[in-house]
Amino acid sequence: MGILDDAKETAGAAAEKVSRSVEDTVDRVKDKIDEVKADAEVRKAEAEAESVKKRNAAKEQLRDD
Repeated sequence: MGILDDAKETAGAAAEKVSRSVEDTVDRVKDKIDEVKADAEVRKAEAEAESVKKRNAAKEQLRDD
């Protein structure tokens, strides 16, 4: 019975280690997705700000004419 119990314990420990590894990988992927989304939002905000600046410059040019 000792060998069988040891094998069960070893298998259980291995399964737990694999489970933790999978959870860590999932967390890393989620973190990367959040990072990519945040970068996209920043680029969008920068593009909108540049668009507003150009539009305001065009309006100012029209006022000056």
